[in-house]
Amino acid sequence: MLRIITDFDGPIIDVSPRYYHVYLHCLEETRYAGQLLYILPKPEFWALKRARVPERQIAKRSGLDDDQAKAFAKMRGRIVHSQSFLSHDQLVPGAIATLERIQSSAIDLAVMTMRHTCELEAAFQRYDLARFFPPNRRYCLDDGYTKVADVHDKPNMMQQALAELPPAELTWMIGDTEADIAAAKQYDIPHIAVLSGIRDRQQLEKHQPDHIVANITEALELILPQTSHPKLHSA
Repeated sequence: MLRIITDFDGPIIDVSPRYYHVYLHCLEETRYAGQLLYILPKPEFWALKRARVPERQIAKRSGLDDDQAKAFAKMRGRIVHSQSFLSHDQLVPGAIATLERIQSSAIDLAVMTMRHTCELEAAFQRYDLARFFPPNRRYCLDDGYTKVADVHDKPNMMQQALAELPPAELTWMIGDTEADIAAAKQYDIPHIAVLSGIRDRQQLEKHQPDHIVANITEALELILPQTSHPKLHSA
């Protein structure tokens, strides 16, 4: 049996609209009356986010002073995962068709995400995604759990998944961050990093995934003909 474990945000969900709406909101809430700001266009903003430019620097590039930048970063951290902004998420183009292809190919499919249960279920309902992931193929954070760090929590989640899921001849991990790569490497699982998420190629290359591709569609095209050679490197 072939298994794919995929992250949710990045491979399936495009979070860039949400992050940009949060950016605009935090700017508006922290600006002084009459203060002139440089509102970053979305492509410029998203390029900074994918390059891991800190929130305070993004705020200062937009024209906020030091105190405002601190308030901006604090507010952003507080609201970015709130339900009122999660509604701005969108599907990655081609993701649904790829999930349908995986399902029709009888590949065992699981999702592994740093979302809390309520956040994942809300997205499943909004985009009709529960049909791809039965309850025993969903790995996420319990509601109320306080994240330690993605690179700590994700490997723990992987350990749980491998202990619970039935044996597979080969398991692949698809994700968009260093946490996904760390979780896969810790358990010797071949990893495909996608560029449709929160990290750019330069950031991903630092963590040496087995492959880097544009999106989950290209990831599947890579997996299917290479199932007997998972460590071929094309990053």
